[in-house]
Amino acid sequence: MEPFPFPDDLVQAQRAWHAAYRELAAPRPRHTTALRRRLLVLSVRIQWHPFWSTPGGRVPAARVELRRLARRQGQLEARTA
Repeated sequence: MEPFPFPDDLVQAQRAWHAAYRELAAPRPRHTTALRRRLLVLSVRIQWHPFWSTPGGRVPAARVELRRLARRQGQLEARTA
């Protein structure tokens, strides 16, 4: 059982944020303006998600756990691809 019941759309947004960040951090990235805009949109979506208004979302550790969960899922997906 995971300690925080994150909604799927929040986890997907965090995974997309990580993917965009990795792409932007690569040497000589293409479409940097589009990637930066994507990061901004995803950051807003994550920051203002209704989950953060729930009792489980008010705990500061929830944000850290969301990033860890999204990163872990992204790594698992990369291994299977």
